[in-house]
Amino acid sequence: MSYSVRAFPLCRPVDELMAFVAELQGPRRAEAEAAYRRYGVLYDSWHLQHTPHGPWVLVVTMVESRAKIAEYAASTSPFDVWFKSTILELSGCDPNETPFGPPTTEIFEWASAKMAATCAGIE
Repeated sequence: MSYSVRAFPLCRPVDELMAFVAELQGPRRAEAEAAYRRYGVLYDSWHLQHTPHGPWVLVVTMVESRAKIAEYAASTSPFDVWFKSTILELSGCDPNETPFGPPTTEIFEWASAKMAATCAGIE
């Protein structure tokens, strides 16, 4: 498994982000779930953060393997094109060029013994 943590500046109004989320949770839910499965996504959470420099969207994603990410970046399926073009419009970040969003470097990690055991499959 691999985690990806990204921060995207929100270049459009928050209402447009929320409309996108509503599409993913409503009429496009089945397509979104199929895409997540296709690319080995195990978990995805989005968090809106208001900062003095404007709103940001923080995204945490867990994937089975990063190997399928190139497939996502190259995909031209109608849902993927819609999803990636909306991300580009909302954030200015192009998922075709940086599918995991702006590059990040993990600089600190802490896990409880229970979490470490759970992740190792010991519990």
